[in-house]
Amino acid sequence: MFSYRHAFHAGNHADVLKHFIQVQLHKYMNQKDTAYTYIDTHAGAGVYALDSAQAVRSGEYIDGIGRLWGRDDLPPALAEYVDLVGKLNPSGKLRWYPGSPWVADAEARLEDRLRLFELHPADIRVLAENVRKLEAHHAEQGERARGRRILVEHADGFHGLKALLPPPSRRALVLIDPPYEVKLDYKHVRDALDEALKRFPAGMYAVWYPVLQRMESRQFADRLKRLPAKEWLHVTLSVAGPRADGNGLHSSGMFILNPPYTLEATLRETMPYLVQVLGQDSGATFRIEKGTQVTGTVPALGGPRKPVGNARRASPLSGGGSLRLPGQPFGDDPRPRKEGEGAEGRPRTPRTEAKPTPRGPAKRSGSGRS
Repeated sequence: MFSYRHAFHAGNHADVLKHFIQVQLHKYMNQKDTAYTYIDTHAGAGVYALDSAQAVRSGEYIDGIGRLWGRDDLPPALAEYVDLVGKLNPSGKLRWYPGSPWVADAEARLEDRLRLFELHPADIRVLAENVRKLEAHHAEQGERARGRRILVEHADGFHGLKALLPPPSRRALVLIDPPYEVKLDYKHVRDALDEALKRFPAGMYAVWYPVLQRMESRQFADRLKRLPAKEWLHVTLSVAGPRADGNGLHSSGMFILNPPYTLEATLRETMPYLVQVLGQDSGATFRIEKGTQVTGTVPALGGPRKPVGNARRASPLSGGGSLRLPGQPFGDDPRPRKEGEGAEGRPRTPRTEAKPTPRGPAKRSGSGRS
């Protein structure tokens, strides 16, 4: 625990996905006059230096925000996100990257409230100092909110979330993005959301997660679809195909419960551009799903995956896409099939009709209740 430091990963492709969507969520919440509470369960340090030893060592931001920096052909949603990053870099040189607390402060209004949780002993000190600087800057600009606009707590955000719901104004935007350095984080996220929806079903909840080969990650989205939210929207971005050794983060996802009705159209406009610009090989792709609450159990691994509930999965022509090599066909298989060959490259075998077997008296299994 506490081994994860986001300073190594700030501004990478996963941050691009998370923060450009966060900007859109704030803009939607700002459309109503009533104030709202922004809750960040894992706030991190708030701001990250891209010339720090950690960022330089990993270099991940170069293939993330670095590929968008200075472009003049950005879709509107990405332009708003890059403009926000630009406010932190007025010289025009990309030196600083905003974490989710800084994004929230920049997008939320004076009447809105920010509640930030962080458990890492080093990051909480940096976060508190960054928030102090933000408040001093607002005071210099003559911007004064009634009461404490930003509160920072050195606490577990999963537990802290409970005490804040429902918020006084009955409007809330919650961002949950733990490091997932332990497998139990996936369960903690789902349990926290289940409890949050019971306390405040009308809230907007945004969850970031890494798309990995481990079972907990592969089943995560399907488990979130079964939460008692009215609607959900799920988007994933892959900048490269999975490596043979399974190492590295090449894909991540955002799962939003009670999403803005405008977000799906924004994603369909933006995600193809991200695949084109951030894609590193022919495995670069994205997927968009939308649906309503469903019930049931998650299918066992190894069996065929079926759409959950009324989920509409994006096809290459309706929103899901990939960065393909010249001459490569659409679809998951990069190689054209030969005649008589199945989807997995094995020859098809003709079907034979099974002979009926005589039925005898039904036998009961040895255990279980009837």
